[in-house]
Amino acid sequence: MWQRLFGFMRFDGFGPSSKPNPWRRQDTPVPPLTETAFNQNPGNLRMFSHVPPGLKPGAPLVVVLHGCGQTAAGYDAGTGWSQLGASVGFAVLAAEQKAVNNPNTCFDWFNPADIARGQGEVASIAAMIEQMVNDHELDRKGIFITGLSAGGAMTAAMLATYPEIFAGGAIIAGLPFGAAANVRDALDSMRSAPLKTPKEWGDLVRSASPHEGPWPKISIWHGDLDHTVNLNNAQASVAQWADLHALALTDAKQEKVDGATRLRWGDRLEVYTIAGLGHGAPIDSQGVGAPAPFILQAGISSTMHIAHFWGLLNRSVVKPKPVPIRIVPPPEQSALPEIEATLAPLDWHPAYTARIENIILRALKAAGLIRKP
Repeated sequence: MWQRLFGFMRFDGFGPSSKPNPWRRQDTPVPPLTETAFNQNPGNLRMFSHVPPGLKPGAPLVVVLHGCGQTAAGYDAGTGWSQLGASVGFAVLAAEQKAVNNPNTCFDWFNPADIARGQGEVASIAAMIEQMVNDHELDRKGIFITGLSAGGAMTAAMLATYPEIFAGGAIIAGLPFGAAANVRDALDSMRSAPLKTPKEWGDLVRSASPHEGPWPKISIWHGDLDHTVNLNNAQASVAQWADLHALALTDAKQEKVDGATRLRWGDRLEVYTIAGLGHGAPIDSQGVGAPAPFILQAGISSTMHIAHFWGLLNRSVVKPKPVPIRIVPPPEQSALPEIEATLAPLDWHPAYTARIENIILRALKAAGLIRKP
C-alpha cells in the first residue's frame, strides 16, 4: 500500500525539444541550497533556501515543495526555481520531508494532524516562511508557494490553512485540499477525486482558517496521461478555487500555450492540461531546470509560466535579464468545443493536433452539476 501511495513506479517523459526557446537561460548556473535551522518545527521538517547575492529588501519569496522520493535540492534543480530567482530577483525556500516522518519522504498531505492550522507539517512550513521573511526583509505581500504531487497536495493544504500568507500558489499533479483524511482516502482520491460540488470544495478551505479573503491566485497543472494522480483532481482543484474566487466555471478563456491547453479566469485562476504528459512537473530544459525522474521535458516550462502568472517576471530587485513570453493565440471560436474523451497516442508530428477533454465540462460533471451525455 505504501509503495502504491508514495513510491513512484516509473518515469514518464518526452525526449528533448528541438524547437527554439526564447526563454533560454543556460548562462545562469544552478545555485546551491543552504540548510538553515529554524524554531517551532512541530512537523519535524528540514529547511533549505537560496537568497541571490545582492537581493534587495522587499524581494518576493517562492516556497517549493518536492514530491515523493525527491529531495529539496533535487526538485529545485530540476524545476529551476532558484536558477530563475537568481536571474530575476527572488528568494527560494525549499522544505524537505524526513524519512522518519514518511518512509518515502512524502509530505503527509492526507494526515489531519499535519494539515491543520497551527499543527504538524503546515505549521513547520509557516514557521520557515516567517523566518525567511524576517532574516532577509522579504515582501510579506509577495510570498508564493508551489509543489509537485504530494508536494502539490501539501501546497493546497498550505493555501487553505494559511491563505493570508500567500499572494499566489501553483499545484502541479496534486490534489485539492480536503481530498483525503487517511491513507485509504488518499489512495481512493489519487485514483479519482471525491465527488463534491464547487461550494463543498470551497467550504473545506473556508473552514480551515479564520481567513475570509481575498484569496491567493492559483495556477493548476496536470498531464492528461497521469496514471498516479487522476486528472479529475485538477478539475476538483479548479472547482475549489473557482468557488472561493466566486468565478463561474464556464467563464474561462481557452487558449493554446506552448502546445498545452490553458483555461484562464482573468488573473485569479488558471489550469493547464498537457496532452501526453504523465506524472510530473513539465519543464523546457532550454529555459530553466533539467529533466529528472518526475521532472519531465515537455516543451513547456511550468516554472516560467507560473512565475509570469504570479507577476514575478514583471518586477526585479537584482539586475534583470529580459524574459520574452511565447503564447500561441487562441483559435477564433465563440464556445469551447466538446471533445471526445479518448485520446490518440502522442506522436509529436508537426501536423498532429492533440485531442483533449474539455476540463470545464468534466469539472461540472464530476461535481454533479450537469448530467453526463
